[in-house]
Amino acid sequence: MFSFLFGKGNFMEEQFSVIDNCLMIRMPEEIDHYKSTYICENADKYILRKDVNNIVFDFEDTKFMDSSGIGMLMGRYRLAAIGGGRIGLYNVPKDIERILNHLNVQQSYQKLKMHIKMSVVCMKLIV
Repeated sequence: MFSFLFGKGNFMEEQFSVIDNCLMIRMPEEIDHYKSTYICENADKYILRKDVNNIVFDFEDTKFMDSSGIGMLMGRYRLAAIGGGRIGLYNVPKDIERILNHLNVQQSYQKLKMHIKMSVVCMKLIV
């Protein structure tokens, strides 16, 4: 299981994990400009170095996301699409889902509602 993403300013590497060609990211409780930048930089490293096409964002612990978080998602979507992949959003809070729907970006990602292991979620993106 994943541990804390941004505990007292320290990033724990367990928040990024790769299964086959899928990068799984456990999102922090609050996604602001600083954390969005950090997630972008690290996700991009995995995507470019690990031959990753698909990305799953797990929002289980997320309570807040500002506009930089939306930009981060859209940027990772574009990067995945260039490589022929997709992104998936898992455990999306209602407030964040409402913002994404309002911005009409729901077609850019695959919403994953099922409560299943992340490796199975990744396999559903690949199929």
